[in-house]
Amino acid sequence: MSGKLYLCATPIGNLEDITFRVLRTLKEVDLIAAEDTRNSIKLLNHFQISTPMTSYHEYNKIEKGRKLVEKLLSGKNIALITDAGTPGISDPGEELVDMCYQEEIEVTSLPGPAACITALTMSGLPTRRFAFEAFLPADKKERKKVLDELIQETRTIVLYEAPHRLIKTLKELREFLGDRRATLCREITKKHETAFVSSLDGLLEYYQTQEPKGECVLVIEGKSQAEKEEESRKEWMKMTLEEHMKYYEEQGMERKNAMKQVAKDRGTTKREIYQKLLTD
Repeated sequence: MSGKLYLCATPIGNLEDITFRVLRTLKEVDLIAAEDTRNSIKLLNHFQISTPMTSYHEYNKIEKGRKLVEKLLSGKNIALITDAGTPGISDPGEELVDMCYQEEIEVTSLPGPAACITALTMSGLPTRRFAFEAFLPADKKERKKVLDELIQETRTIVLYEAPHRLIKTLKELREFLGDRRATLCREITKKHETAFVSSLDGLLEYYQTQEPKGECVLVIEGKSQAEKEEESRKEWMKMTLEEHMKYYEEQGMERKNAMKQVAKDRGTTKREIYQKLLTD
């Protein structure tokens, strides 16, 4: 019988946020794989947990992942923890999970703290639909590609950022997205927790005179549907009415239906399109 991999969420700041289930699991498993053992030992010592630990992080995830899978296949139960929050979110946990499923090893996730969800719920922005991007890519081409995609994103956007890169990222977001409502959450669950409800312009203005401190989560308003429709309408209006009609008719659309679609594209009525075509 193979062992089981437990993804254990740990506090993102306040130690009281750990669950009873996670504490019990960390005590009962055979091994704890931690992103940074120097950081995690503080957590284990606080809760008097003496389970052996090993490191599993971005730079050893393939080699160490194979060794962990071997242990799991031999019947050992392993808990995976990150420095803070839920494993598998913006850390190499996802690779280990994939390796386990390839070997038909059982995986379970013990819910708990996650900075992205905590920030989203306290942001004051819409929460029903959101796009989580974690940290923007460091590579310039990849970064631009993601930012280009976010321009048309209608869902609330959630990003992570380190304090020393915050101003640069805010400038890029302002350049690509324009000024949007935005909330900056920092030091979440800790003594100096703040949720700065503002806009990209407001955040930029503030942090150009105040040194950013603490890990940051940026929650940004998505593009409104009305804004997208207006941009689409402006693009269609670059065509003449005849060109617009021809565009649809060449696709095999009947003239009556083409007029209806053209009217929708241009934000007007089918009757108005018909009248203009008669007079042109």
